[in-house]
Amino acid sequence: MKPRQKRIALILGGLASLAVAAVLTLNALDSNIALYVTPTEVIAGKAPQGKAFRIGGLVKEGSIKRQDMTVHFVITDTAKEIPVAYTGILPDLFRDGKGAVVQGRLGGDGIFAATEVLAKHDENYMPPEAQHALDQAQKAQNPTVAPTAATTAAK
Repeated sequence: MKPRQKRIALILGGLASLAVAAVLTLNALDSNIALYVTPTEVIAGKAPQGKAFRIGGLVKEGSIKRQDMTVHFVITDTAKEIPVAYTGILPDLFRDGKGAVVQGRLGGDGIFAATEVLAKHDENYMPPEAQHALDQAQKAQNPTVAPTAATTAAK
């Protein structure tokens, strides 16, 4: 084998190894990414099917029901609600009316099977996505008519 052929074979081998490493890395990232959606988006069918994702919002007042190690509760963005079932130990800050983000999969029965529950860590913090979802839901429930340029000019 000539030196030129050896170099070409070495370069092609390096490129093939790089391609395999890139495919494996992207596959691992894809399987570990959990998208964030709101209860309203889940009800609208915008949630990933067959994949884990996160739902954020408030824990509905009076919805926490414990059964052995399984806890059933409802996550709401004040517009829509999603029932959640979680088996495990909940964070200490998890309470009615407080912000929470749950990760898991939506079952065929409409109940979200959570594998992880995150509670807000202090009185002032809420994940930005959850705060935005709550703001949007409140806007949808209490629409206010803002004056437009056309109505202001007519006066």
